[in-house]
Amino acid sequence: MSKKALKNSSLVCFIICVLLWTPNVLMSIASPFWMLTFVVGPIGLALGLVGKHYYLAILNFIMTFSFFWLMGIGYYFLGP
Repeated sequence: MSKKALKNSSLVCFIICVLLWTPNVLMSIASPFWMLTFVVGPIGLALGLVGKHYYLAILNFIMTFSFFWLMGIGYYFLGP
């Protein structure tokens, strides 16, 4: 794959991860689709690293572990 295709694919993976979280975070709709971030995030991470677009790799890494970060933020601000 070309570098441009790898960049676009990694960006699409990041956008998909953000869209998967949208119903849960913004609309308070309990949707199990957020679990796909554990699949889509590492794919975007790998594509970003292969294409040497490290900022996209970092963004996809953040989205891979976003459940744990959002859970921690929720417990910190909203309590257990």
